[in-house]
Amino acid sequence: MSTIVHDFAWPDRVVVGTVGLPGARTFYLQVRTGARILSIALEKQQSALLAEKIDAMLDQLMKAEGNPFSVPPSTPVELVDNDPLEQPVEEEFRTGALSLGWDPSTVQIVIEAFPIDAFPTEGEDGEALDPLDPPDASEVLLVRMPVGTARAFAKRTREVVGAGRRLCPLCGEPIDADGHSCTFRGSP
Repeated sequence: MSTIVHDFAWPDRVVVGTVGLPGARTFYLQVRTGARILSIALEKQQSALLAEKIDAMLDQLMKAEGNPFSVPPSTPVELVDNDPLEQPVEEEFRTGALSLGWDPSTVQIVIEAFPIDAFPTEGEDGEALDPLDPPDASEVLLVRMPVGTARAFAKRTREVVGAGRRLCPLCGEPIDADGHSCTFRGSP
């Protein structure tokens, strides 16, 4: 079976955003080039880790002698994107795994996203599969973005992840809009 590759090189927009209220949000990575838009669902933790790893990669590239790739230390003002996701949000697939890379020939961060069904846990015979085997994906999202866009993407993603429910100062658990049953048990 051939893999459908949703390839976005030099996208006009690439963001993580949410649909729903805090505590019941669905996270999406949405990418657009011209009128072509694609949205994939991902977990909050995947979003947070992606932003963290992109920033770490950019920081490492910045340390190269003379910063040859002109990696910005912070988000360029002209690349800040606080707009909501483009509507309607139509989920192409739910993300099972992400990979992150660097293409020095185009000076771009490369993200690959694979659907969750590309990672079965057992074979047809019921035998456990090796989780390190390469995915057998029917489709993949491939996004290549320049370093400034990547820095802006990471910043926005951290902000979106952090905009969830407040944490209880006593137990550290999220506080729902309809109340909180604190699990804090004071000293005996």
